[in-house]
Amino acid sequence: MLTLTIAHRRELKARAHALHPVVMIGKTGLSVNVIEELDRGLASHELIKVKAQIDDRIARNALFEEICRQLDAAPVQHIGKVFVIYRPKPEEIDKKPVHAPNKKKREPFRTKRSFQN
Repeated sequence: MLTLTIAHRRELKARAHALHPVVMIGKTGLSVNVIEELDRGLASHELIKVKAQIDDRIARNALFEEICRQLDAAPVQHIGKVFVIYRPKPEEIDKKPVHAPNKKKREPFRTKRSFQN
């Protein structure tokens, strides 16, 4: 499970304020499909909201910790039945653009005044 600094957590809370829940967890709890959907959401968005339909507060806390542990994510916020989870995207070295070889710079255009002399 990742740990966040207070300043980073505050920034993530501010970013998550406008988000809508991506995954809804039913009363049956975690399943393989729910974990896979959470993993896909974190892979594409890196910061997601999750809503749990479980009424028991202690069970929700355990669920939140279990999700973060299984997905190697950081718990950002837990308010009522809504969780905010963060996992940074892995650096994609392969997709970085390759620089083109040295190109000639074009000459600047002549201005109107340069023709008058």
